[in-house]
Amino acid sequence: MEKNENIEMITGDPKNAINKLSLPIIASMFLIFANNIIDSIWVAGLGPEPLAALGYITPLFMILVGFGNGLGAGGNSLISRYIGAEDKHSANNAAIHNFILSFIFSVFISIVFLALMEPMLKMMGASSVINYATDYGFIIFAWTFAILMPPIVGGAFRAEGDIKRATLPIAIAAIINMILDPIFIYTLGMGIKGAAWATVAGPLISLLVMFYWIFVKKDTYLSYNRKDFHNNLKMYKDILVVGIPASLEQLVLSVLTIFVNYMLTIVSGPIAVAVYTAGWRIINIGMLPAIGVGTAAISVAGVAYGARKYENLRVTARYAVKVALAASIIVCIILNVFANQIAFIFSYSESSAQLAPLIASFLQLMCLFILYVPFGASAGNVFQGVGKGTISFILTAFREFILVLIFAYLLGFTFNMGEFGIYCGMLLGGGIGSLICYACIELYINKLIRSRDNAI
Repeated sequence: MEKNENIEMITGDPKNAINKLSLPIIASMFLIFANNIIDSIWVAGLGPEPLAALGYITPLFMILVGFGNGLGAGGNSLISRYIGAEDKHSANNAAIHNFILSFIFSVFISIVFLALMEPMLKMMGASSVINYATDYGFIIFAWTFAILMPPIVGGAFRAEGDIKRATLPIAIAAIINMILDPIFIYTLGMGIKGAAWATVAGPLISLLVMFYWIFVKKDTYLSYNRKDFHNNLKMYKDILVVGIPASLEQLVLSVLTIFVNYMLTIVSGPIAVAVYTAGWRIINIGMLPAIGVGTAAISVAGVAYGARKYENLRVTARYAVKVALAASIIVCIILNVFANQIAFIFSYSESSAQLAPLIASFLQLMCLFILYVPFGASAGNVFQGVGKGTISFILTAFREFILVLIFAYLLGFTFNMGEFGIYCGMLLGGGIGSLICYACIELYINKLIRSRDNAI
């Protein structure tokens, strides 16, 4: 199989590959989440109601993002395994199948979300801010393809080790969004609709850049030519076997957010939802090292699995946890120490000043959640890399639906601890669930090594 520098990197030392892949991923993800934070900051200036509306629409938006990331992971996993097995023709074909699936899902999801958005929002308890929420959501879901396709195409770039092209367009999209937010929201007087248009414009431009590389410049390692395509239902299946469970993992997280919003609405009202919306976006930024390293591990694990180098699979899982945990500890300390200063960015206007101490307290407690993420994220992504997306989904669903949700309900309502109890339950359930996930990947890799050695 022909190789280039990127392929040699992705098929070489797992530690080196993770280091080189994860840093650009983390940087681009940071820009994405910083963009989400800036969205919240600008919308917070409109008052608590628009910010709460953004909180209600966020779970639905994250379902959309989850489908993009999930299908991207599915394509990444399959392409990486073919590269590890030194089968470039099949890798090319898989990339084209992945592209076709991205278009089909874009159309389907857009139709479904536009039809069901308003009743879903009302069911979530957003009736008091429904106009703000639908104004934002209609624009987002009408342009689903612009948000869904970049991470899917980026997954193919990551599979071939071309991390620059996988991350640069996404970073550009985030920067464009940051620039357009204040212009659309305030200068043009578009309010929350302006935030939505800014959110759509960035990814659309990044997608056009990716199309230029693939279809005009044509200098990518993977080929998207018509002669490379041979319709293969098994390839669709192999992508979806990882992609759908990975997408459903984000659905699980989004549904969990819906339940948390609902519980917070009961115990404290829209103010608590606004605090959770703003604070959780900061916590999400704190998770970036673990998520970025885990995303890099998909490609590295897929190549190792395709080449039957299972010891490299073990190195990938353990090194990913080690690096991500070290970074997460540092982030946790920073958030705890500077919680008040960070909270201020969401309370700069008179109408949102009441949120500052509440957000600061939230950050000082929930920053502990970041410490659990490396174990669950690394394990889940390695499972995705080897094509075991269903196992990753089951573990995520168990952690979030069974452990996090139940503990949050028990402490918040059964033990009458209110808002504080809900957050403590999330910490307890998340910690236990993440450790269980990591134990499962260690057992799985040990089983692979034993099976291979016994067959020799």
